[in-house]
Order: sequence, then structure tokens, then C-alpha cells
Amino acid sequence: MNPTPLKDRAAIVGIGQTEFAKHLEPSEKALACRAIAMALDDAGIAAHEVDAFAAYTMEATDEVEIAKAVGAGDVTFFSRVGFGGGGSCATVGHLAMAIATGQASVGVAWRSRKRGSGPRPWTDTVNQLATPAQWTRPFGLLRPVDEIAVLARRYMHEYGMTREQLGAVAVACRNRANANPAAIMYERPLTMDDYLSARMISDPLCLFDNCLETDGALAVVMVSAERARDCRGEPVYVHAFGQGLPAQHHGMVNYWNDDPLAGPSWTAARQLWKHADFGPADVDVAQIYDAFTPLIPLSLEGYGFCGKGEGAAFADDGGLELSGRLPINTSGGGLSEAYVHGFNLINEGVRQLRGTSTNQVAGASTCLVTAGEAVPTSAVLLRRG
Repeated sequence: MNPTPLKDRAAIVGIGQTEFAKHLEPSEKALACRAIAMALDDAGIAAHEVDAFAAYTMEATDEVEIAKAVGAGDVTFFSRVGFGGGGSCATVGHLAMAIATGQASVGVAWRSRKRGSGPRPWTDTVNQLATPAQWTRPFGLLRPVDEIAVLARRYMHEYGMTREQLGAVAVACRNRANANPAAIMYERPLTMDDYLSARMISDPLCLFDNCLETDGALAVVMVSAERARDCRGEPVYVHAFGQGLPAQHHGMVNYWNDDPLAGPSWTAARQLWKHADFGPADVDVAQIYDAFTPLIPLSLEGYGFCGKGEGAAFADDGGLELSGRLPINTSGGGLSEAYVHGFNLINEGVRQLRGTSTNQVAGASTCLVTAGEAVPTSAVLLRRG
């Protein structure tokens, strides 16, 4: 029996995205339909052939209304993935599994979000706190940035991470956005001095340690490897997939873990690499979830690009730039392109392997895409055909 039945069995053959902005007039449903239509056109596949959908549980639109609106046929597979940004890569992984096992033939994953012009979830003070929040909110951790700030401070204490090292993450992502016309921070440079002089949001995290708040939508279309060869869009294969929920996990803060700095990425990474034909040293470019800068060093360690406590120093001397040890977030990521719960990282991974990125890594044939570290997460390895 094939021990890795998912490997290279499904491919992304179409990508689509709307513009990104602080405020867009169309509804989330309308934006979703636009992105899906673009992805189907990129693939050269008619809407009535779509028979599978995968999305986030936090997605405001649903597969019933989206299927009707885009003109899908009978749908034989649909799934929802929880935990916000932790679900991005899992939508692709779930579709890949459905296609590889014959449950579907044409899958669509999407994310539509009006967070730039909409409310913040943590401003809802009417409803009773969920159980996990009762261990954080009463103690002043009101927003996600406050929770990640606790992890950042712990990292600084344990391993000597500096603000300059976090600044190197922010600057690397901004440098990529400066060359990407689709990015909100296009042609808006960020220097280390700008970073260090920015106002604090939750000490030690300043304004530029935080992702953008964005309106926009994205989608991908997936088919089997056999069909992918005949599609209009150049295929990018899903080589491996993993999800991770570590034992005794508590979202964002890891209160109950033996080591709060060994988050869900460590669990997802073990699952991912055991099904892959290559390892971290063979990854040409990475799109690493960056809602906050400290998630980058934590993820670099979790996915095996460096040792424990070495993730912050990985950014030294341009380590994350295009010519560095591991080019990351080549569209600008959530910090500088758009924050749409990480789905833009998936689309950019496809562009890199198609050779169409605005910050193209020469000869890139492998790409790691990760979902949100510090929450139950997921990751995919993409491979060029």
C-alpha cells in the first residue's frame, strides 16, 4: 500500500484575488464570487464542474450560497476548518485529500474578509467569554497582539531576541511589498529607524510588528494531477500536508505546555515532513504566516530551518531577504501586502512556482506555506511540475 497517498496527487491550477484595501464597497459574498471566478478563469474550468468547497469556520460566506452564486454543479465534498489563520493551508489540504480519494474532482478554497472596514472580534463585550478567553482577557490580554506579546517577551528572556531582529522581519516583508503593486504597502518603504521609533501597541510589539487590517478575497481551484496537465493555468502540486494541535494547547499563549515557545508548528511539521520527499534544506522559498513578527522566528524553528532559540538570529544579515538563507513572504505577507488570514500566502506560493511573482526567487521549485503559529495550524509543501 502506498504510505503517502496524497503526495503530488492534486494540484492547484487556478488562483484569483480581488484588490486589497482598507475599505471595499462590495459585500464579502460578492468579493468571494469575484475571486472564485478569477481562479476558475485562470484554470480554464467552467463553474458547473466545481463539486467541492473548503473554507474557514470564520468565513462569513458559506458553501451553499457561494455554490449557487458561482453556478457550481452538484457538490460532493465540503469542509470547514477552525482557528482563524490556522486554517488557511488546511483548506488546500482537505481538498487535496478529497481529490486524491475520489470524493471530488474540482475543488475551490476561498477566503473573503472585510476586516479593514468591519469590527474587531475582541470588541464584543456583550456575549460571555469563551472558556479559553476566561484565562486571558481578565488579566489584560484583550487582543491577539497582547497574547503574542507575552510569547515575544518570553522569547526575549529565554534566548535574547532583540527588537532589531523583529524589525528585520518587518523590513524584509515590507521590502517585498514595495515591489508588489497589489500590496497595500506598495512603494511605502520601511527602515529600521522607522520600526524602532514606532509607537508601541503591546510592549515589546510596536505598530510594525502587527499585520494589516484588510478587505479583500482570494481563491484557488484544484484538480487531480492527471487533469492538471490539461488545464489553462500551470499546475502547482500539493506535495505534502500537515495539521498540528499539540497536547495541552491553549490558543495564542500556550499556558499549559511544558514549553510555551514550542507551539503548533512543531506538531504540524512532524506530520508534514514525514510525508515529503525533501526536507527544510531543500525549500527554495517560504510563505510563513505573519500576523505578528514573532511568529516568523517561532515558525522557522518549528519547521526545522534552524535550532531551538535560533529563529530570531536567522533574520540577521538579511537572512529573510530575496538573497538570504530563506526568502520569505515574497508578496509582502500579512504584515505588508494584506491580512486575509494567510490565504494570500497560498496564492503567492503558486506564483513563485509558476515564475510569475513580483519578487521572483530564481529557479524556485519548492515552497513551504504555513498557517498561523500559536493556534491549531496547518502547512502545505508545494512543488513545481
